[in-house]
Amino acid sequence: MLRDITLGQYYPGTSILHRLDPRVKLTGTLAFIVSLFAFSSISSYMTATAALIAVIVISAVPPGFILRGLRTIFLLMIITALFNMFLTPGDPIVRIWKLQITRQGVEMAIHMAFRLSYLIIGSSIMTLTTTPNQLTDGLETGLRWMNRIHIPVHEIAMMMSIALRFIPILMDEANRIMSAQLSRGADFKTGGLIRRAKAMIPLLVPLFVSAFRRANDLALAMEARGYHGGEGRTKMKPLIYKRRDHIAYIIIAGYVIVMFLMWRYVKISLPFLTL
Repeated sequence: MLRDITLGQYYPGTSILHRLDPRVKLTGTLAFIVSLFAFSSISSYMTATAALIAVIVISAVPPGFILRGLRTIFLLMIITALFNMFLTPGDPIVRIWKLQITRQGVEMAIHMAFRLSYLIIGSSIMTLTTTPNQLTDGLETGLRWMNRIHIPVHEIAMMMSIALRFIPILMDEANRIMSAQLSRGADFKTGGLIRRAKAMIPLLVPLFVSAFRRANDLALAMEARGYHGGEGRTKMKPLIYKRRDHIAYIIIAGYVIVMFLMWRYVKISLPFLTL
């Protein structure tokens, strides 16, 4: 499961999506996520699906590599769906003892499944086509106006970039520790839930120790190189919008408009659902 985490990884490529300005990709990802929660209907989800497929094709990243990240949230999706189906009041469909599955609960479960899946896929595409340095520059440049209200934009962008960069590093470290523990006779797959939780202790303890050691080494390296925040720093490669970036902004605006129109005027119903 640890190998299935794609968020934070970078997939090298030369596609048009890789060459877009990181500010465009951040804006597009934010617009996509907001549209998922603002426009909830079958027609709008169909529009989001078409847009997601088009972006995946343009990115030239293997679809299997992108979809692999959904395995990590499968259990979360199941738990969320069960809570929504059984705890949402409304018109009962099935009764199980004192519990009941309602039509409104099924609708909410479907909404959450779509939103979680598309949120992970959309975010993964952004990180797979954007290096951590580009993400940092995009966040810092795009949110530069917040410096006027004394918000440390550079520091926030740097922390987010380091966190994203540490995800694949820590996953590799976890895989190495797991392999070492398995060679010593550790068992992470058999037994009940409590036994499996206890079996994770030999994995989590050295992983946390390694994470703290890496963080300390990084802090010492940044201090030794004279890093003291973003004030007065210049960039070797400043971000400059190009023609393709302006076209991408127009496409993003068009996507949001189409999502709204589909949600507002196109109604599609299923036999037992009215999404």
